[in-house]
Amino acid sequence: MSTSIRTPERRAVLSRRSLWLAYATAGYNLLEGLVAIAAGAAASSTALIGFGLDSFVEVSSAAVLIWQFRSRVPEDREQLAPRLIGVSFFALAAWVTFDAVRSLLAGGDADASRVGIGLAVASLLVMPLLVRAKRRTGRELGSATVIADSTQTMLCTYLSAVLLVGLVLNAAWGWSWADPIAALVIAGVAVKEGVEAWRGEHCDDCAPLPASEGSSCADGCCTDRKP
Repeated sequence: MSTSIRTPERRAVLSRRSLWLAYATAGYNLLEGLVAIAAGAAASSTALIGFGLDSFVEVSSAAVLIWQFRSRVPEDREQLAPRLIGVSFFALAAWVTFDAVRSLLAGGDADASRVGIGLAVASLLVMPLLVRAKRRTGRELGSATVIADSTQTMLCTYLSAVLLVGLVLNAAWGWSWADPIAALVIAGVAVKEGVEAWRGEHCDDCAPLPASEGSSCADGCCTDRKP
């Protein structure tokens, strides 16, 4: 989108949209986390419990976005907010790694969970919609924070796919080792994304700022790169 269209009024609309997307993300993930932990406890599934805790990490990422866009001048918090999201990436990676290694070493057998499978399918339907909305809003707004939060939501989508595969394989063939192995790969991706969020390296997804709004990379998005 042309930067000439991004008037102060349009930026206000995009800021409000970012805020409501954050509220939607927090609300959905709070419910998802509670259901996942309850289902995981009932089925003795470390994967489901880990997925539930990941949902709470996603809530923390949305909370950072809410904190930024409830400010009168959200741009003033553009430098700090991506770093806070980066911390949530590191927390996610630490938990997923711990939970995956514990699952592999313990070798415990989890019961099949229809609730867990349904929850994973629901997340695979809902999360991509949130990712797309956040990416489009973040690019037009030129916000590294919104882009970083959309990446966090995308990771949650990946974990939903991992969870679904693991639960289905466990239910069908008893392959309880499948999801912790894949979860370790996701943990590696989370570390990479956490480093990029901390450094503000989401420029490839951000729209350039109008010249009147300051110098290049003022909010972590480089103006010499294409959106």
